[in-house]
Amino acid sequence: MIGIITQARMTSTRLPAKVAKKVLGKTLLQYHIERLRMSGFPVYVATTTNQTDDILIELCEEWDVPYFRGSEADVLSRFAGLAKTFKLEKVVRVTSDCPLIDGNLIRESYLQYKENFGPQTYVTNCQRRTYPRGFDFEIFSAETLLEIDRVATQPYEREHVTPYIWKTAPEKFEIKHITRADDASEFRMTVDEPDDFKLIEKLIVDHRADLKNAEEIIALFRKYPELKTINAHVEQKKV
Repeated sequence: MIGIITQARMTSTRLPAKVAKKVLGKTLLQYHIERLRMSGFPVYVATTTNQTDDILIELCEEWDVPYFRGSEADVLSRFAGLAKTFKLEKVVRVTSDCPLIDGNLIRESYLQYKENFGPQTYVTNCQRRTYPRGFDFEIFSAETLLEIDRVATQPYEREHVTPYIWKTAPEKFEIKHITRADDASEFRMTVDEPDDFKLIEKLIVDHRADLKNAEEIIALFRKYPELKTINAHVEQKKV
């Protein structure tokens, strides 16, 4: 059984409660989940045991989204706990700061993974970046997830879930990259700071980007270059 696991919490350091911010009456988390469901795969939320995240549980229950609560700092254990609880065999990892993520792109990439790759294969569009930030996903087996949960010891490995695969011990895994011929990595649609939110708001309100796929959203940036300038100054946190 495959499941998309998204991590979410209310205590983001740079833009607190960002997943609960609303555009046209919907929270960013709701846009995120709706677009993930376009994949046709089950979606799960991995959140924390913090009381501040009780509101996320209420939203999950309202939207009929299964969830798991675990450590705030040890996100790897949170993912492993969810995978074991729901008996997942394959995992797609995403993060909830990507409200315009494309479930169709995830489905197409998973089909490639399923048909061509083995149990130690890790498939991603994050490491050899040609897609904008905001469409990020990683695909791997639950067996791999539980393995790295057993052996990863460094704090950054626990916090960011997959660095053991692509940074610490890449020789143990078959790493495959999902890329596009036309590099669009200059664009950014992940929400870390207020100007990131301004861009998402504009994309949804003015261009209904929530109804478009990845290629159509990239085309918007090509057509309206001023969109890129809204959050061009924001620096991505380093792993």
